[in-house]
Amino acid sequence: MTPAITDTTDHYTIISADCHAGANHETYREYLDPAYLDDFDAWRNKYKNPFRDLQDGGRVRNWDDDRRNSDLYADGQVAEVIYPNTVPPFFPSFVLFAKPPKPEEYEHRRAGLQAHNRWLADFCSRFPNQRAGIGQVFLNNVDDAIEDVRWIAEHGLRGGVLIASPPPDCKYVPPLYDPALDPFWRECEELGIPVNSHGGTGLPDFGRYPASALLFITEVSFYSQRPFSQLLLSGVFERFPRLKFVMAEMGCAWIEPMIERYDSLLAQIRATGRTGEMVYGPESILPRSATEYFNQNCWVAVSPPQLMDALAMKSIGMDRVMWGSDYPHDEGTGPFTREHLRQVWSDESPERMRQILGENAAALYGFDLAALAPLAEVHGPTVAEIATPLTSLPENPNEALLRNVS
Repeated sequence: MTPAITDTTDHYTIISADCHAGANHETYREYLDPAYLDDFDAWRNKYKNPFRDLQDGGRVRNWDDDRRNSDLYADGQVAEVIYPNTVPPFFPSFVLFAKPPKPEEYEHRRAGLQAHNRWLADFCSRFPNQRAGIGQVFLNNVDDAIEDVRWIAEHGLRGGVLIASPPPDCKYVPPLYDPALDPFWRECEELGIPVNSHGGTGLPDFGRYPASALLFITEVSFYSQRPFSQLLLSGVFERFPRLKFVMAEMGCAWIEPMIERYDSLLAQIRATGRTGEMVYGPESILPRSATEYFNQNCWVAVSPPQLMDALAMKSIGMDRVMWGSDYPHDEGTGPFTREHLRQVWSDESPERMRQILGENAAALYGFDLAALAPLAEVHGPTVAEIATPLTSLPENPNEALLRNVS
């Protein structure tokens, strides 16, 4: 652990708990099981990338060490938790928005997912003190998921595993509250690795209608929050009290009102066994409150936090919240992370800022703060800098943003 901050000239060690990376198709091919190379070549010849941030010059930020480290250092960040990005082999779209594979797609999609995990393990091994990669699994087959999560743990992806809530119109994958998944949760608990859920997953197909884009952007928050509700209310947190569950890039201002509502609901069911005309059996009665389960099992990576999130963090618990930059996505804080922190947290104590910006992520994901301290002394913002309120916007911010993606 780093020594306590004692002076305004000390530097913060900033660990982004939500960054993204991925390889290009040429590189993914090197990590693919050779049995699938011919199929991959045929698939790749037909694939057209619809994502602008994966087409322009800035796409190299996903995999180029020099560019990536340079960007993060210039922005005050010295370490990162890495969620997936780009499009792995046989995926229909950007990895976070891709629905679980249908039975006829499963074999090839899993091969593509495993190629990404292999690439990510190598990517993180080049800077092991600074990168904690998050591997991926599919929940179509529980035995396969357990096999893949063991590989993730054995190959140094200490960020843990990413899960996605199956959309409500997906009937070929068990929902997260299905007891059939208990062996998977047990394996994650025993391995001690975090189970991560990221905003933007679990949405149904809105179809091609004029309102589809609006429905997506207004309902994405609801569907992103469903894994928390499902794991809590189905008793997964009760059965697996040491399971570590992380919610990333979905804010945190919604958590306290939801927990308060669930606390009231669960207390009523414990006391009466019913709500209105609905009667609940013993299997539906949880012995503890939602607040207790959150404090026992949950962390939040807020990427990037707004003022309402910063206020909510204090009531959620400062040991449960982490900051994320969302690099290299355009909606992230770069290249204005310092200005963002000054805008949101100029009046926060250095002790709490240390927790939010680095200590909590270090404790959860296994970063060595002492090893990161020399980098922070060079690249991290000082206490005095972040304590200075932001009174004006950076000059020509759009030009800086354009340079960032070129």
